[in-house]
Amino acid sequence: QLQLVESGGGLVQPGGSLRLSCTSSGLLLDPYGVSWFRQAPGKEREGVSYISRGRKYYANSVKGRFAISRDNARNTVFLEMNSLRTEDAAVYYCAAGSGSRIASSWDDTTAYDYWGQGTQVAVSS
Repeated sequence: QLQLVESGGGLVQPGGSLRLSCTSSGLLLDPYGVSWFRQAPGKEREGVSYISRGRKYYANSVKGRFAISRDNARNTVFLEMNSLRTEDAAVYYCAAGSGSRIASSWDDTTAYDYWGQGTQVAVSS
């Protein structure tokens, strides 16, 4: 059983940066595809970025500003967020799955088996 824990959220000014971490306790994270999702108040949960062995995907809204990476030695996936905007404010969740559906629909929330509890990102001056 994967247990995912996110950290690194906080309050940042527009244009600032944050690095989110998603760590697994229990099973190794490496075999799984891992995504970051976010959900702002009153909005649906949306896919932000995905990483698997050899593949990375980004939502159009974050391309060129966010970078996803993984450190298998630390059993952790990171989301480096730069040039943050007010519209990036949300609760950010990491999710992991191993189904084939993820490769074609990485931003489909139903394709994931494991979810973290979320970390809040606030962007405000």
